[in-house]
Amino acid sequence: MTTIYYKQNRLKKLRAFCQVAKHGSVTKAAEKLFASQPTVSLQIQALEREMEVSLFERNGPQIMLTVEGKILYELAEPLVQNVDHLHETFSAHCGNLSTGELSIAAGESTILYVLPEPVKRFTAQYPGIKLRLANETGRSGLEMLRNNDIDIAIGSMLEIPDDIEYKPVVSYNPVLIAPKNHPLAQLKQISGLNEISPYGLILPPRHLSTWRIVKMVFAQHNTNYKVTLEAGGWEVIKEYVKIGLGISIVTDVCLTERDRDELTVLSLDKYFPKRSYGIVTRKGKFLSTPAQRFIELMNECFHSEEEVEALLDTMST
Repeated sequence: MTTIYYKQNRLKKLRAFCQVAKHGSVTKAAEKLFASQPTVSLQIQALEREMEVSLFERNGPQIMLTVEGKILYELAEPLVQNVDHLHETFSAHCGNLSTGELSIAAGESTILYVLPEPVKRFTAQYPGIKLRLANETGRSGLEMLRNNDIDIAIGSMLEIPDDIEYKPVVSYNPVLIAPKNHPLAQLKQISGLNEISPYGLILPPRHLSTWRIVKMVFAQHNTNYKVTLEAGGWEVIKEYVKIGLGISIVTDVCLTERDRDELTVLSLDKYFPKRSYGIVTRKGKFLSTPAQRFIELMNECFHSEEEVEALLDTMST
């Protein structure tokens, strides 16, 4: 009986330790655990005595992991996650995926254009799983991932941090869109970026990856460009292009048949890289069974059976 209690108590201490490590704050950890601050502090102190090391460096209200703390966090966090999701995982292995939750962070474009079919299939197959889509991109999405506020993120990444894994699933082509009566509408293809330079571009906010890609590609070709309007979301940009406020460079995933009828669409494959969208996870993070199943459905939606098997083998190694 003493041994069982000891192990249960150790789990509580490790859970408290992981929450403090994630949030860098005893107060936030206590809120997540629905416990008092003194209780969390006592659990951390007890764990430090048990491990015979200091796990945090304390500088006023700021606390940071020591070297030993970082090692313990890497070992303990997957264990705590496994225990916390044990019932869900057990049920799934018994063929029952009727309850649970799945939280995904994705940007508006991904939610609108990439996720509809995977979400449709997932909700149809697992109606008992509560699915939450958080409209978050970039740093905020990664922060949610690191804090375990979400299970996975889905989107496009150019720069991948050391603690993050990115598995591309599907790619789309870069295109230029212009009004039907625009001078560029007379061209069958873009023969040089200098043909775009005289005209004002409508681009998403500059903190998003599209702006950086445009800047990089034009610089590589020693060509100038000008942005006359900054607008959020492909849907807004398409409408503004249609009414003649400028031209834009987008990924063709956002173009419907109606858009292609109402806009001039010219390929930019020769100049811009394809845009990939994929699964973003934190290295070492426990993936719940619903998350694993959603990833499988993502691959099924965009790949053949042979490609799916190869991708799953890659993700399991």
